[in-house]
Amino acid sequence: MPLKKSQKSLKKWTGQNWRTASGKKSSETGEVYAPASKIKRLKSTKAGRAKLAAANQKKRAATKKGKQYAKHGLHKRKRS
Repeated sequence: MPLKKSQKSLKKWTGQNWRTASGKKSSETGEVYAPASKIKRLKSTKAGRAKLAAANQKKRAATKKGKQYAKHGLHKRKRS
């Protein structure tokens, strides 16, 4: 039986190598988690580094307010 769309998405998500930009725990650094390939792509350009820094800043501010999740914009869903 073929997988449903949501099952395919979850399978892809679990197969990705998720990490922070520094490679340390987010609880230690306050950095966002993202797929390693996305972090590499963001770090390769000046605009990408700025976007990653802004996301980390939003994550740290949300964590400081006691929130578990932060809307930092790195994980925006692709619209088809």
